[in-house]
Amino acid sequence: MEETYKDRTSLMKGAKDIAKEVKRQAVKKVNKAVDKAQDGYTQRSYNRFQDEEDDDDYYVQGGSYGVEANDDEGSSEATEGHDEDDEIYEGEYQGIPNMGQGKDGTVALGQPMRDEYKDRHELESERKADEEELAQQYELIIQECGHGRFQWALFFVLGMALMADGVEVFVVGFVLPSAETDMCIPNSGSGWLGDIVYLGMMVGAFFWGGLADKVGRRQSLLICMSVNGFFAFLSSFVQGYGFFLFCRLFSGFGIGGAVPTVFSYFSEVLAREKRGEHLSWLCMFWMIGGIYASAMAWAIIPHYGWSFSMGSAYQFHSWRVFVIVCALPCVSSVVALTFMPESPRFLLEVGKHDEAWMILKQIHDTNMRARGQPEKVFTVNRIKTPKQIDELIEIESDTGTWYRRCIVRIRTELYGIWLTFMRCFNYPVKDNTIKLTAVWFTLSFGYYGLSVWFPDVIKHLQSDEYASRVKHFRNEEVSHFVFNFTLENQIHSNGEYINDRFIMMKFKSVTFEDSLFKNCVFEDITSLNTYFRNCTFVNTTFYNTDLEQYKFVDSELINCTFFHIRTGCQISFDDDYSAYWIYFVNFLGTLAVLPGNIVSALLMDRIGRLTMLGGSMVLSGISCFFLWFGTSESMMIGMLCLYNGLTISAWNSLDVITVELYPTDRRATGFGFLNALCKAAAVLGNLIFGSLVGITKAIPILLASTVLVCGGLVGLRLPDTRTQVLM
Repeated sequence: MEETYKDRTSLMKGAKDIAKEVKRQAVKKVNKAVDKAQDGYTQRSYNRFQDEEDDDDYYVQGGSYGVEANDDEGSSEATEGHDEDDEIYEGEYQGIPNMGQGKDGTVALGQPMRDEYKDRHELESERKADEEELAQQYELIIQECGHGRFQWALFFVLGMALMADGVEVFVVGFVLPSAETDMCIPNSGSGWLGDIVYLGMMVGAFFWGGLADKVGRRQSLLICMSVNGFFAFLSSFVQGYGFFLFCRLFSGFGIGGAVPTVFSYFSEVLAREKRGEHLSWLCMFWMIGGIYASAMAWAIIPHYGWSFSMGSAYQFHSWRVFVIVCALPCVSSVVALTFMPESPRFLLEVGKHDEAWMILKQIHDTNMRARGQPEKVFTVNRIKTPKQIDELIEIESDTGTWYRRCIVRIRTELYGIWLTFMRCFNYPVKDNTIKLTAVWFTLSFGYYGLSVWFPDVIKHLQSDEYASRVKHFRNEEVSHFVFNFTLENQIHSNGEYINDRFIMMKFKSVTFEDSLFKNCVFEDITSLNTYFRNCTFVNTTFYNTDLEQYKFVDSELINCTFFHIRTGCQISFDDDYSAYWIYFVNFLGTLAVLPGNIVSALLMDRIGRLTMLGGSMVLSGISCFFLWFGTSESMMIGMLCLYNGLTISAWNSLDVITVELYPTDRRATGFGFLNALCKAAAVLGNLIFGSLVGITKAIPILLASTVLVCGGLVGLRLPDTRTQVLM
C-alpha cells in the first residue's frame, strides 16, 4: 500500500513536470506566432550576425529572402484540435498573455521582462546592442542597394544646399564695401555686417543640427533653407541698415543648418567604400558657391547703371541685384528637396521600420533600373530597429490655448536638442568631441580669419598706393572761375575761392582744409569720399548736390542756401577698377581650391582621413606663414591661392571624419555644434584680423600659421574611421 502511494505520488509529480514543460513550450511558440503576425515582412537572415538558432529578431524562411510569411504558421500546436467550447486543462495554451503579465501582476513564464520593469541602464544597454547590430546589417543593405542614380540625384540636390552656404559666406565680404557706402555706414559699424551673419550661422548650425536628429534630415533642411531664401531675398530691398542687419541675421540663421544636415543626410545613403570619396566630391559644391559668388560680384556689383531710384529715399543699386542672384542656389535646393525622401538610416533609428524599408527599396529599384537590371528584386524583408526609449517630459496642465501649446512644444524640442547635445560628451564619444573641437576651432580661425577679410587686405594695399599719389594744393586763390571737370585724389589747404562756380562736377577722394568759399555756387555735384574740414562758406548756394551736413566737418556756413539736396550715399564705379580687381582676386582664390578638391576626393580612401587632415593643416600653416613676406599684390594673390588649395583638403577630411565618428542619433547634433564653433572662431578671427590689418599684417599671419599647425597635430590623434561602418 505504501509502495502504491509512492508510485502514485511520483506519477503525479511527473505529470505536473510534463504539464509545466508543455506550458513553457506552448507559450514560447505563441510568442513566435505573435511576432510573426505583427511583422509586415519576414526578416532577412544574415547568418554572420546570428548568435543562436532561435533568434527571433530576423530570420529566413524557405532559404530565400523574398519568401513572404505564412499566416497559417502562427497557430500553436498546443491549441490544435480544440474548439472554443472545449475544456481547458492545466498545461494547455490559455490565450495570448496580457503583455507578458499574469493575473497576479507577475511576469508570465517564458515571456521577456516588460520595459517598464527595467531600469534605464538596462534599456540603454539593449538599445546600444541593437544599434551595433543595425549598423552591420544596414551596411550590407546599402551595399545591396548599390551606388547609382539615386545617390547621384541626391548628390546634386544636397550640393545646391551646400553651394548656398558657400555663397552666404562670401557674399558678406563682397557686399560690405558697397553696403557701407550705400547706407552711409561709418567705419565703426562696418564690421557688424560680417559678424551678424556669422552669429546667425552659429546659432543656426546648433539649432538645425539638433533638430535634424529629432524630426529628420530632410525636414530640417527644407525648413532652414526656406528661412535663408526668404530673408536673403528680403534683405535686397530694405533700405535701413538696422533692418538690413536683421534680415542678414536670420538669413545666416537659416543657412547655418545646411552643412551639418547635408553631410549627415548624404553619409547615410553611402556604403563604406564609397563614403570618403563621395563626401569629398560633395565638399566641392561649397567652393563652387564661392566661385559663383565671386563671378557674380565681378559681373554685377561694379555696374552702377544697373541701379534705379524712387526719389531720394529709395535706392536700389547693383549690389542688391547681386544679393538676389546669390539667393538662387538656395531656392533651387528647396524645390529639389521636395522630391527627395527622408534618410532611411534616421527612420530606422526612430523605429519607423516600414517607411525606411520603402525608401531602401526605392533606392535599390532606382539604381537597378539605371543599370539595366529592373528584374532584380530587393530581397531584404525586415531590418533591425533599435529599442525605443521614451523620454518623460513634464507638461503644464494649462495648455488649452494655442500659444501655450506652441510654447510647450518649442520648449520640449529645445530640451530634447540639449539632451542630445549633452550626450555628445558621454562615453565613448567624449574624447573624440574634445579633439574635434580643437581641430574645428583652429582650422576655422585660421581660414576664415584670413579669407573673409582678405578683400580688405587688397583694398588696404591699393589705398596705400592710391594715397601715395595724392596731390597737394596749398594757398590757392581762385576767383571768377568755372569748375566743370572731375577732381580726384587731391587735398586743398588754406585756399580762397571767390565768386567761383562748381557746375556738373565729380569730387572723388577730395579734401578741402582751412579754406574760404565766398559767393560761390555748387550745382549738380556728385561726391565720393569728399569732405570740407574747418572751412568757411559765405553767401554760397548749393543746388542739386549730395553735399550733406556730415561732409562739412567743423565748418561754418554763413547765409548759405541749399536746394534739392540728394540724401543718402551715392555709389559710383565709373573709372574705378579696384572693385573689379578685388572680385577677380577672390575668384582666383576660390578657383584655386578645385585641384585640391579633386586630389582629396581621389586620395581620401587611399591615404586615410587622418593623414590628409594633419598634413593639409600643417602645410597650410607653413604657406600662411609665407604671406608675411608678400610685399606686392601679385605675390599675395599667389600665396593666397596656394593657401586655399592646401586648406581645402583639411576641410574635406574633417567633414568626413566628423560624420563617421558620431552615431546616428547624435550625428547632426555633434556636427552642428562643431560647425557653430567654427562660426564663432570665424567671428573671433574677423575681429582680431580686421583690427590689425591696417596696422600690421605680421601678427594675423603668424597667429593663423601657429593655430593651423597646432590643430593639425591634434587631428592626428583622432581615431581612423576608414574601415568602420557608419554607427
